[in-house]
Amino acid sequence: MSVDSAVDITNQGSDIDNRKNGFVRYVFFSCALVTILTTLGIILVLVQGSAEFFAEVSIVEYLTGTNWSPVIRPHSYGVLPLIWGTLLITVGSAIIAIPVGTLTAIYLSEYASPRVRRTIKPTLEILAGVPTIVYGFFALSFITPLLQGVFPQTGTFNAAAGAIVVGIMIIPMVSSLSEDAMSAVPDDLRNAAYGLGATKFEVSTTVVVPASLSGVIASYILALSRAIGETMAVTLAAGMHPQITFDPLEPIQTMTAYMVQIGISDVSVDSIGYKSLFAVGMTLFVMTLSMNLFSMWIKSRYREEYQ
Repeated sequence: MSVDSAVDITNQGSDIDNRKNGFVRYVFFSCALVTILTTLGIILVLVQGSAEFFAEVSIVEYLTGTNWSPVIRPHSYGVLPLIWGTLLITVGSAIIAIPVGTLTAIYLSEYASPRVRRTIKPTLEILAGVPTIVYGFFALSFITPLLQGVFPQTGTFNAAAGAIVVGIMIIPMVSSLSEDAMSAVPDDLRNAAYGLGATKFEVSTTVVVPASLSGVIASYILALSRAIGETMAVTLAAGMHPQITFDPLEPIQTMTAYMVQIGISDVSVDSIGYKSLFAVGMTLFVMTLSMNLFSMWIKSRYREEYQ
């Protein structure tokens, strides 16, 4: 029987059952509608606030300027220092999280016994549930003193501590999602490789990882999206000094840290400083949305389906 000619048996019950099913369907639809309307509301607020900001500030100055000081005179509205600080934290955290998370996923998927896997994986996922402000204090009280022991010129707030702590924070996301993708690879592929004389390492690196590549890369992108949007940990660890610097031992400011700074300050609602909050928020939204869309494209483009 073809799919088109299949009989719908979901409404074959009594009238009471059909009414219950209809009620449940409307409840589920309402929940989905709330999430969509909330997202649309956020976008509308960001667009409206950004439009008011760009009515007073040139978008060219905003996107190309290298000085950011919308509150303190002389005013300047170049967002590049905030974008640079955000990317510095993101790249630094990726250098830490991607190799550690990937190797952890390979170990859990291919080497660990079921008992060890049942112990380690929930432990990693608990690490993902630690409040981010705790990570920030960990960076201030442990990572920064450690860096100052090696590099005495390190300041109290520095980009390196922020990148390290965010990297630690997103390791569970990389390892857990990558392990799920690797575990979904059929055992037939592994057994075929073993039958050809491959070692466990060769099976892991030349069969399992390539076969699960779409899921692994998607985990990277989702983790980096989390790093881009991280707020409290980088605010405490990296500071609030917007600047373009290649020295990771100096303080920087990310877009999220700036939004926190304005959110808790006493700037007037009608001031250009307050309106800049929406422009920075819109920039951050576009960056994370692009990362998520890219992740979805990677999954759909390179996804392997096995029967």
